[in-house]
Amino acid sequence: MVRFPEPVRRGRLLARRQRFLADVALADGTRLTVHCANPGSMLGVSTPGSTVVVSRSPNPARKLPWSLEAIRVGPVWVGVHPVRANRVVAEALAAGRIPCLRRYSRIRAEAAWGARSRADFLLEAEGLPPAWVEVKNVTLARGRLALFPDAVTERGRRHLEELARRARAGEAAVLLLVASRPDVTRVGPADGIDPAFGHAFREARRAGVRVLGYGMRVTPRGLVLGQRLRIAPGPHAVTRKAWIEDAPRAQPGLPRSRPTP
Repeated sequence: MVRFPEPVRRGRLLARRQRFLADVALADGTRLTVHCANPGSMLGVSTPGSTVVVSRSPNPARKLPWSLEAIRVGPVWVGVHPVRANRVVAEALAAGRIPCLRRYSRIRAEAAWGARSRADFLLEAEGLPPAWVEVKNVTLARGRLALFPDAVTERGRRHLEELARRARAGEAAVLLLVASRPDVTRVGPADGIDPAFGHAFREARRAGVRVLGYGMRVTPRGLVLGQRLRIAPGPHAVTRKAWIEDAPRAQPGLPRSRPTP
């Protein structure tokens, strides 16, 4: 398990004020402005009043010492900190828990693969082509289907195109979609939110990019890689507007209760 940094506190989400800022009220009434590392819209996982988990960084130089880690959506916890998903994958790769990649003996994080970006992981082993692995943290869900992205992502599309180039060159290229929630069974592209990403997703698969999906078991203390998910390549035409209109029916009982200590 990848544990959240201690101390960990529960609270109630007041608002996501800006892209990287959120206001949280702790159980004792203390109000905090916390860092939100998720660059997406957090559609469906940022409802004011929801119970959240925040952690305090041990770095005394941080301007905002607290970070948003997870949010309660109905009966489940959803991990909203993308870096934690990468750490869970790193742990799983090192332990050989992703079968098609367990033959690789060397794991390098943040490997440069172009002038503008880095791959999440580069895997190497004697006698095998290098394997480039890109991880996407997925939080949006409609029923049992997890969808990525929850906002237009030019960066994500570029990553798919780079993976496709690597695959065409004879290297191994893997897109790992990690749904940081335990209530989904399939994962695919959210064409209705970012059609360019959906198109690039299917083009990358045709080029030889291997797409893997995994769920995540999330608790108020940390996360661990969960079950394998089926890939649903789409297209999936769910738009942001349609999701919002359907949300009360699709996900009843979004929590607005008082947090527990």
